[in-house]
Amino acid sequence: MLFNGVVSKILGFIHTERVSYKLHWRESLCFYKYIAIGDEPFNHVYGDQFFPFVVGAAENIQTALTKAKLAGRVKLVVPCSFDAFQSESGLPSKGHFRADVNRTMSELLKFLTKHQSPFFVNISPFLSYHSNKNISLDFALFKETARPHKDSRRTYKNSFDLSYDTLVSALSSAGSDKMDIVIGQIGWPTDGAASATSSNAQVFMKKFLEHVRSRSGTPLRPKEPPIETYILSLLDEDNRSIATGNFERYWGVFTFDGQAKYQLDLGQGSRKLVNAQNVQYLSSKWCVVNNNQNLSNATTRALEACSSADCSALSPGASCFNLSWPGNISYALNSYYQQHDQRADSCDFGGLGLITTVDPSVGTCRFIVQLRTSSSASFFISHWRITAATILLWLVGGGF
Repeated sequence: MLFNGVVSKILGFIHTERVSYKLHWRESLCFYKYIAIGDEPFNHVYGDQFFPFVVGAAENIQTALTKAKLAGRVKLVVPCSFDAFQSESGLPSKGHFRADVNRTMSELLKFLTKHQSPFFVNISPFLSYHSNKNISLDFALFKETARPHKDSRRTYKNSFDLSYDTLVSALSSAGSDKMDIVIGQIGWPTDGAASATSSNAQVFMKKFLEHVRSRSGTPLRPKEPPIETYILSLLDEDNRSIATGNFERYWGVFTFDGQAKYQLDLGQGSRKLVNAQNVQYLSSKWCVVNNNQNLSNATTRALEACSSADCSALSPGASCFNLSWPGNISYALNSYYQQHDQRADSCDFGGLGLITTVDPSVGTCRFIVQLRTSSSASFFISHWRITAATILLWLVGGGF
């Protein structure tokens, strides 16, 4: 494995407490290359709540690594969200870190330089497209038809290079112009928004990987591509926060049950992604609306189901958005039913629910059946996830 992380919520504890992970860490950490401190602690949605703890937490864990004689093998990094640096003019050459993160960022850059750790950044052309009216879909997808952006004599043909060089300028302004950069996360979601489709994801990933393999670099760092790149992500995550959008649960190259959404050439022998085999599901049963019941409170029941279940595929532009009523109600009820492992009482909804063995999926809208959670199935899925994750990250991170 290449990557492990410390959740942002416990940064305060690690900052204030002397870390004495003596060496029950040692054997497991031998397989890791990086430890990430927090999950985008500089993301604007968190405000400054994590700023006081980031560097202190890193120093404490660094001390533990040194005592374990792992400091030269395992590097500490802090994943930086793409909104932590900016350029009001839209010109990469004017890039700088947000004013509110400057002090903490200065301390962090000194720490990274001292320990020869790279700068980890999560770049998202998809989010840039959604948040910036000057970024077209073609520009985000590396399409040759995209209108280029000019910055003095430099020409930018895609959103990735634009964001990357904005960071390069920000690092230079902070006195770290030579620091190595790792792309900690990059990808394209396949559901949850109008432009989040498998076809767009395939185009983006194909063009991006070609760009990385070419080693052409960017206008500000020609022939110096990021030293490593990590794809977001291996699998869809139905419990991932949707604070920034319903698409957040669909970054996976594979579906939640290990089926490839599209084909992608990772450039390492086999040219095809391989689906997980012998995946064990619960029974082929779904929970749908009982049309023989009074449906006057159906919408209320659906909202109750969606308050705890995953209904992100019903959002505007998503794969199930076009379901007519009461099909969309059935989708909500089934999502709740599957989340609760098909317990009979989880398809009650005051008599509104009906268990059926007829698959209600329509077109691209898939009514899922949950995975079986027996020990054998859990072992199989976990083993597949770990093996595939290791291979996928290695292929993209170190295979070029």
